[in-house]
Amino acid sequence: MFRIRDVQIDPPLILAPVAGHTDTLFRQAVKGLGGCGLVVSELVSTEGMTRQLERTLHLTRFEDSERPVSIQIFGSDPERMAASAAMVEQMGADIVDINLGCPVKKVVKQGGGSNLLKDLPLLECIFKAVRAAVTIPLTIKIRTGWDRNSINAVDVLKLAEDRGVEALAIHGRTRCDMFSGRADWSVIARVKENAGIPIMGNGDVLTPSDAEQMFRETGVDGVMMGRGVLSNPWLIRQCYDHLQGARVVPVTLEEKAAFVITFLRRVQAEIPAPVAIGKMKKMGGYLSKGIPGGAQLRERIHAARSCDELLRVVEEFFRPENLAGCAGDPPEDSDSEQEEFSEFSCRHSS
Repeated sequence: MFRIRDVQIDPPLILAPVAGHTDTLFRQAVKGLGGCGLVVSELVSTEGMTRQLERTLHLTRFEDSERPVSIQIFGSDPERMAASAAMVEQMGADIVDINLGCPVKKVVKQGGGSNLLKDLPLLECIFKAVRAAVTIPLTIKIRTGWDRNSINAVDVLKLAEDRGVEALAIHGRTRCDMFSGRADWSVIARVKENAGIPIMGNGDVLTPSDAEQMFRETGVDGVMMGRGVLSNPWLIRQCYDHLQGARVVPVTLEEKAAFVITFLRRVQAEIPAPVAIGKMKKMGGYLSKGIPGGAQLRERIHAARSCDELLRVVEEFFRPENLAGCAGDPPEDSDSEQEEFSEFSCRHSS
């Protein structure tokens, strides 16, 4: 357990912001499985917020059952950042978070995300403006630097502390790394060693033992998980059980089937159809990974032309008589998954 000012993060396991995925429906679903001490929204464009775009404001929705909840904003204009942060506070969020880590070209070209790691004077202006605009806790999420020749995470930490930032999450890759290779936890450890505020570590935590190892090797206050939770929504709960010394109970196929079907039905019911079909395909693809016959299911999900058809495909697939004798999923191509993720990850952020 740790605190970000008066916000208690207990357990110290956090659902990371993942654009296009960690909306209120997914956050509620993960929180309901247990073990999650904080959820963070997908990144929200301050340009869209200050222009009152409905599709952008929709990303800020949350329910009390998610608390504590952090809304993450991105942009590069100090005035828009401050105005958007004030809107987040008015909405009743517990924390406002600034995205300084998104590596995707769409965000970087606008001057936001990890591009700000190259412009510390502008970053200081943003910190000052946002800090003056809100009374709720202010946090940031960064990468280790722009590239491996400009690792400046500790410099960003010190600037942030001086300007009133109250916690920092760090992904252990540079912007230029995107999602390739391994996250460099040694930089995370170095940031923690120099920090006077809570530090959350992120990157390559895909199993309960990974979470334990990150705590042990870096000394972070909290561990943040993103991609691993997309294909295994039980990951945070499993990490919690493992850290408590309890047996990690494998998720049954029946449990996964119930989760997938319930979640996709909620998406269909609560999100407009043109958006819902894309989201259902993407999430159905992630949630089908690691199950027998998952590759075939993903092909059929991708081919579906409507939400109703997609649901019929999934419900038919998970009938017990249809699962019998399914071949196991082939090993995932981690490189293609990383490419797919990095291409999509900020597509719906504005």
